[in-house]
Amino acid sequence: MSKRANPAADRVRHRIRHPIIDADGHCIEYLPVVYEYAREIGGESAAKGLRAMFEAMRQVGQLTPEQRRELGVMRPPWWAFPARNTRDRATAMLPRLLYERLDELGLDFAVVYPTYGLVVFNIEDEELRQVSARAFNRYFADHYRESADRLAPVAIIPMHTPEEALAELDYSHGQLGLKASLLAGHVMRPVAAAGKSPRPMLWMDTFGADSPHDYEPVWRRCLELGVSPTFHSTGMGWGSRASPSSYVFNHIGNFAAAGEAICRALFLNGVARRYPGLRFAFLEGGVGWAATLYADAIGHFSKRNAESVQNYNPNAIDRDELLSLFREYGDGRISSHLNELDDGLWPIADPAERKETIDEFAASGIQRVEDIRDVFRRSFFFGCEADDPTNAAAFDARRNPMGARLNAIFSSDIGHWDVPDNRTVLAEAYELVEKGMLTEEDFRDFTFANAVSLYTGTNPDFFKGTVLEHAVARTR
Repeated sequence: MSKRANPAADRVRHRIRHPIIDADGHCIEYLPVVYEYAREIGGESAAKGLRAMFEAMRQVGQLTPEQRRELGVMRPPWWAFPARNTRDRATAMLPRLLYERLDELGLDFAVVYPTYGLVVFNIEDEELRQVSARAFNRYFADHYRESADRLAPVAIIPMHTPEEALAELDYSHGQLGLKASLLAGHVMRPVAAAGKSPRPMLWMDTFGADSPHDYEPVWRRCLELGVSPTFHSTGMGWGSRASPSSYVFNHIGNFAAAGEAICRALFLNGVARRYPGLRFAFLEGGVGWAATLYADAIGHFSKRNAESVQNYNPNAIDRDELLSLFREYGDGRISSHLNELDDGLWPIADPAERKETIDEFAASGIQRVEDIRDVFRRSFFFGCEADDPTNAAAFDARRNPMGARLNAIFSSDIGHWDVPDNRTVLAEAYELVEKGMLTEEDFRDFTFANAVSLYTGTNPDFFKGTVLEHAVARTR
């Protein structure tokens, strides 16, 4: 079928001289077929178990806000997909239709993320979780195989244990031939001491030094397989994002919160420093949080590195000087308690702090602030939706410490309610150029070069055999 006219996208394509990579578009999986894969892998019980997960979500959605409040559950997503725009709904569900429409949308290549498959990360039952991940991955491999020159679906990689992650990495990349991967950004683990509670207490594991498991083999295998780990976890249900009545209240900022959590963990635990050949991406949360995290990391390191933190060592207090100042400036009540000075100094300033835990940057491998800049510039990439006006923050070298330009990557989010019309995403992204907030060079980095770096930085052959093979080769 010939390309449908789309003046909005054509206007942008006529002004630029580079391809467009959509680093985060979404499919809507056709669940009856996914259940069929689950049945083939794990039997009828697996298919029923996976379907029961979605039925449970539906039941929670049908409760009243009062009932959800009583149960302590949030309002889940609802009316999340195109409906009046039926063609866009079908585009998200049918890979061949998406492939046919790429030129119409102004896109050359798209990395396709799951929608329903995201629930896999929250399945507590170990066997069902593993079967479900494999079912979705087989679905992606089979249904996108004919479109591999322009569409790259991601493999779903659960992270409850390193062994589980390794098994699915090897299967999805070694046997199914998938090139991109989506890893769980966290695992909510029960707290053993909460056994007497009617509801279990949960602790968030972001796979660092505090984890009960060693995830080093996972990062190592990603490097060996040429896989750039990407993360698209949700922060809904965390802290204040647990409203029983408002999905919007829960949704705002949730992907940024989830991306920031795993990015902070990878940074502070030194994963990015130990594996300079890996590239990590955090999807759909924008780049505003990344600019804040980058600046905060520099600020904290500058004042709390192993040497600087000694400025706050209580043992460094000149007690004679302190007593003199208290006697000179303290009122009567304070003067009457000077013999209790120790009791007034120790809270949050305990001289007995353990020496082996004083340097909280030790695991990061950071020795100077320039190392922080280098990690963020080389290793971290941030998915930004087309209509997000804060995308320009990534390229503002005047505001980012040490003139850093962060790696924002264009992410359409087609398939979800965020995009009322797929045909507008490219034009919306280009508005920042028309408003003078991005240069043409910035836009090229945003929509092409940064995504190339994300994937070829880990796997130089990622775009081999695709429509972008020659364009990518010219960037090196």
